[in-house]
Amino acid sequence: MNLCTCNFSGSYQAAVTIKLNCQFNLSSEHRQTVEVCEIVAVHKTEDEVDKLFLLSFAVSYVRRTRQHLWRCADVTFHCADQQICEQWIQVTNEQLSILTNRPKNLLVYINPYGGKRRGERIYEQKVVPVFRRAGIFTDVIVTERANHARDHLKTEANLDDYDGVVCVGGDGMFSEILHGLVTRIQTDHGVDQNQPDAELVPCSLRIGIIPAGSTDCICFATQGTNDPVTSALHIVVGDSQPMDVCSVHHNGVFLKYSVSLLGYGFYGDVLADSERNRWLGPARYDLSGFKTFLSHNHYGGTVSFLPADDNVGHPRDKLCAPVSSDSDRGWSVINGKFIAINSASMSCACPRSPKGLSPSAHLADGTTDLILVRKCSRLDFFKHLLRHTNNNDQFDHWFVEVHRVRKFRFQPWHHNFVPLEDASERPESPDLSPISSLQETCDDCTAESSWNCDGEILHHTAIQVR
Repeated sequence: MNLCTCNFSGSYQAAVTIKLNCQFNLSSEHRQTVEVCEIVAVHKTEDEVDKLFLLSFAVSYVRRTRQHLWRCADVTFHCADQQICEQWIQVTNEQLSILTNRPKNLLVYINPYGGKRRGERIYEQKVVPVFRRAGIFTDVIVTERANHARDHLKTEANLDDYDGVVCVGGDGMFSEILHGLVTRIQTDHGVDQNQPDAELVPCSLRIGIIPAGSTDCICFATQGTNDPVTSALHIVVGDSQPMDVCSVHHNGVFLKYSVSLLGYGFYGDVLADSERNRWLGPARYDLSGFKTFLSHNHYGGTVSFLPADDNVGHPRDKLCAPVSSDSDRGWSVINGKFIAINSASMSCACPRSPKGLSPSAHLADGTTDLILVRKCSRLDFFKHLLRHTNNNDQFDHWFVEVHRVRKFRFQPWHHNFVPLEDASERPESPDLSPISSLQETCDDCTAESSWNCDGEILHHTAIQVR
């Protein structure tokens, strides 16, 4: 805590309106300016200095530290005049009350089973003190089963009582709350979510994330760190970040919403295998990733997509000049065998991949980055994965292509459908090829993976995404 004794006089309201100047009458390097929007709270205190009982007030504010971390710091002002002390508290609180984006009442859902089962402890020890200091009232629900939060939001929660919803957990918990909120809003407004082209009604409530999961990709990609105290302070000061939401349909039936990763092939296989080893905790992802890499599966299918307009840029904008093309482009169709098909609606950055799957992905422009990784050698694919951990261009491989799109569809190949343009990859005649070769090629065409939708498995492979 920084202590300073100040004599206040004259007009001070204009100074508080713009910023709170805490000048300690010390050397210039110790002077600090705090903007009102970054003040957490101000309150009256009582302290004893040099055995004289003096009136004082404390200002709690956001202090930025290294690597996007935020902390709550305090500075205490002492004054002998009670009226001046109360005036400073009053005027500062009046300025804080003008900031209408700050939440006052929050509905909090805690997943006690996510990550390393530390959700409740993280909330009680690191978040509650911050919310209490800021004067935020909370209603807390500890979930007891999968989709508990989603179902409560869809049917029971009185949303008018809250300024926002907070999830304490990982990406799965965020997805659960997202689905509950969006579904509730669409139901209340009579929107049919099964219509792929339905215009969704925006949700007025914001979702806050307190990271307590295995990867916390959504929190890391939007905030730059997965630190619970930093997240709590962002919520307190009313920070918000709009995000794109993808709707996923199968044959005219709504399946899921996605805000981070839709992955078919490699990431779908990793998730499917990890679900069989949940008892390992977060370590299951490492084991499943290694097994899936060794399996080196690839899958045949057709990808069709509607490219984004040129004015939203290209996924490789930071790495090379954007490609100019016609603004009235129609659907493009690509047939092939793929190790991975990924749709990144954000960078998907995390501590292990600081730049993410698509470093230049936009957060709120109505597009997603479609990354196609074609069949290649295991060594080539390893080089591609390795570039997720460094600053090299991960798209600079002959077998990788990336497109910024507004919509896309995927259709896996079945026994009765193999594109003619890929017939060269099949034996010309079963009589001229060994049976084993025929079987291997047939398996290439008909084997199917599953979709990883923000950490949840989709049981349909043919999907339409908008």
